Amino acid sequence: MPRQTYLIGLIGAGVGPSLSPALHEREADHLGLRYLYRLIDIDVLERPATAVGDLVRAARDLGFDGLNITHPCKQHVIAHLDALSPQAAELGAVNTVVFEDGRAIGHNTDVTGFAAAFTRGLPDAAKEQVVLLGAGGAGAAVAHALLTLGTGRLTVVDAVPERAAALADSLNLHFGEKRAHFEPADTLAAHVAEADGIVHATPTGMAAHPGLPLPEELLHPGLWVADIVYRPLETALIRAARARGCAVLHGGGMVVFQAVDAFRIFTGREPDADRMLAHFTEITDQETALRTAYGA
Repeated sequence: MPRQTYLIGLIGAGVGPSLSPALHEREADHLGLRYLYRLIDIDVLERPATAVGDLVRAARDLGFDGLNITHPCKQHVIAHLDALSPQAAELGAVNTVVFEDGRAIGHNTDVTGFAAAFTRGLPDAAKEQVVLLGAGGAGAAVAHALLTLGTGRLTVVDAVPERAAALADSLNLHFGEKRAHFEPADTLAAHVAEADGIVHATPTGMAAHPGLPLPEELLHPGLWVADIVYRPLETALIRAARARGCAVLHGGGMVVFQAVDAFRIFTGREPDADRMLAHFTEITDQETALRTAYGA
């Protein structure tokens, strides 16, 4: 008989506002499963990102069936896993861990999550030249998604130039020479001016990291802007880009579609992506109504 109960967790920094518990648990309810999704916040625990290995081992010992992994642990966790899916190994980043027969297996659903969100949200967007802000675990996933979707030239910019260079080299090995290149942050203006679009894949804009990841004056009409941050849904970047006439894509679609794929890995059941997307919209609409009502 197929299993009916699951214990899942999310490890990361500042994960208190995450909507993942609601997304997973409500879809499980629709499928008749008992499904508990718990948050493991390294900020609350006062542990560094490098402690993710200890937390994964503890979760396995406590009977968890799987974990989602988020910023800043997606790359640190790899050294503490027993095996990786081909895509996770290729990316060098993991956002989903499933425990099978005592072994911790790493997967990455951010690639397919972003690709599905982008295809739905910006179906006609030009992709010949795209600037990617951020070369961490999420940035690597977005880069793979963009090049798979047909981006001709991807410019990677990161606060740590060596990380951007390493990601560009890895992408060129997989997708072909000169598909990706890295540039220092002080050349960003010139690349944005020539780009069809920008994808932002750093924590800037999250509740704990407010602000813009680039000068607002670089945004111009005809440029599309995608942000992977979804808490808040309307980040400073999305708000500024919309005001300057850019087509925009918030981070909600990516979080839903990566959750769809993670749920499938955890349970072996087929979730309803449209239902999960509708649930996400319902939750965020309710939050917006509450903020409006109370003047927040």
